[in-house]
Amino acid sequence: MTLMHLHSFAQGRWIAPSGSTRRIQNAVTGADIAEAGSDNLDFQAMLDFARDTGGSALRAMTFHERAKKLKALALYLQERRDELYTLSYMTGATLSDSKIDIDGGIGTMLVFASKGRREMPDGHVFIDGEVEQLSRGGTFLGQHICTPLLGVGIQINAFNFPVWGMLEKLAPSLLAGVPAIVKPATATSYLTEACVRMMAESGIFPDGSFQLICGGTGDLLDRLGPQDIVSFTGSADTALMLRSNPILLKLGVRFLAEQDSLNGSILGPDASVDTPEFDLFVKEVVREMTAKAGQKCTAIRRMIVPDAMVGPLSEAISAKLATTVIGDPSLKTTRMGALASTSQKADVLARVAQLSSECVRVFGDPDAFKVDGADSVQGAFLPPMLLHCQDPDAARHVHETEAFGPVATLMGYRDLAHAGELLNRGGGSLVGSVITNDPAVAREITLTCAAWHGRLYFNNRDSMAEATGHGAPLPHMVHGGPGRAGGGEELGGIRGVMHFMQRTAIQGSPDILTAISGTWIKGAAEITPPAHPFTRTFEELQIGETITTAPRAVTLEDIEHFAEFTGDNFYAHMDEDAAKANPFFPGRVAHGYLLLSFAAGLFVEPNPGPVLANTGRPEQPELPKAGIAG
Repeated sequence: MTLMHLHSFAQGRWIAPSGSTRRIQNAVTGADIAEAGSDNLDFQAMLDFARDTGGSALRAMTFHERAKKLKALALYLQERRDELYTLSYMTGATLSDSKIDIDGGIGTMLVFASKGRREMPDGHVFIDGEVEQLSRGGTFLGQHICTPLLGVGIQINAFNFPVWGMLEKLAPSLLAGVPAIVKPATATSYLTEACVRMMAESGIFPDGSFQLICGGTGDLLDRLGPQDIVSFTGSADTALMLRSNPILLKLGVRFLAEQDSLNGSILGPDASVDTPEFDLFVKEVVREMTAKAGQKCTAIRRMIVPDAMVGPLSEAISAKLATTVIGDPSLKTTRMGALASTSQKADVLARVAQLSSECVRVFGDPDAFKVDGADSVQGAFLPPMLLHCQDPDAARHVHETEAFGPVATLMGYRDLAHAGELLNRGGGSLVGSVITNDPAVAREITLTCAAWHGRLYFNNRDSMAEATGHGAPLPHMVHGGPGRAGGGEELGGIRGVMHFMQRTAIQGSPDILTAISGTWIKGAAEITPPAHPFTRTFEELQIGETITTAPRAVTLEDIEHFAEFTGDNFYAHMDEDAAKANPFFPGRVAHGYLLLSFAAGLFVEPNPGPVLANTGRPEQPELPKAGIAG
């Protein structure tokens, strides 16, 4: 195949690689397929273009306008994902793996678009929390608000999810109103470049909203300032190097890191061999070992099970792994493809060698395994490898060394307290899971382990049919973790958007706070409208417009009719003596719903007008059926 020359997208132009370029290999064949290099990029000009052109255009839009563009872009990519699938095979990913990456990224954008419309205002200021009364008379108040940072998001992504890794950072950043410069891992950057080309061709977002670096970042980080933010996914060593940049430290540049994670899964003591939970545990483990060839930051690395279950699980997991077909990911029969590169393969083997000083290999020989339709030597293939650590208390590498591939270690525990202790030995992880049908087990592990984990996933016979899986971070929920997991946080719904905004306390009179927030606050000026709001369009309404209706007296007859009509015969409405006996009631009182109904009747304008909708309860959006990355 012709060598691809990966271009960077800078200042609205595609710029060819030059200078010291790096060759990129097909993970399946080992052949050179692309080259990337960024020596000729003007990083200061890219930052200026993002801040001045992209940032200004994004901030001119409301949250809803940006959310609509996110949805349009996601749907645009969805129509073209087959092109991305074809390229994705060269990363070693099967079609199922590619859907986790590509469909998962698109689905994440759709969720943020939906949440932006439902949970954020159609304005420029996000209100965070309730108004605080700071004075006795209510003339001096406080309110927290969030507004977009005035800088740029530097988004540095890992090799394992070249599409999802970009889109899951880009969606909350663009929704917040902050432009991004995306730096994918070079090994799989050809897939990211193809996706960015589609995004640029769509013309949906204004110029400068996103840019792409295929190659190194040079002195980019040295040029950042206090309004910028770095969002990183990758190894702990690289994260440490980046966050230690003197400029970032001196200027207080925000740095979010999602890094190495020795995630664990506990099989509850209630799960015997003949329970659904036993089978579920085997299924979860095998899936996490083989999906994306184990190259998931959320994959299960340590299996913590009752001592008596080590033998049965070792046999059951090995039997399941033995049916896994390894091969060319483009073949329909393949269930596990290659690792992303031969260098990644070498790294995994080196880590397995370290683990082997404390473990026995139960399944998977890296020197003797079958690969369908490809060369196991030239390609970055490895078999799934199951290890057993007989003494997890004395072990060190098992709790500190991550083999980022199809490798997991089985270990036994004495009791639930011991299981929680072993889970926490990972030093902080993105996710820990517990397979149990005993709620008391779930509670004890939560109290013992929640502080060390960004997410705790519980599954059993009741939820297994609908559960998304141990290794599936959802855009609705926090993705990140303490300690060795980086101490950062991504996703989490609108919480994830807040990372790209500044939380500011504003203080002043009700009129001032109303003007800033775009929401009427008690005590602010009230305006007499020129006509009833039901006779005018939404754009014609002004904040502070107030209608004072004629009064309506609530009679005992009204109360009794409402009680008979609805069946609500609660004693406070119907029994004078019983109501008086309650210290909260002076006697019989009207139903709350009756008062609401009367209020609606007093307010409404019955004639036809431009009103198309009224207040109601929004439906929950359906969870995307696309794959979910990790």
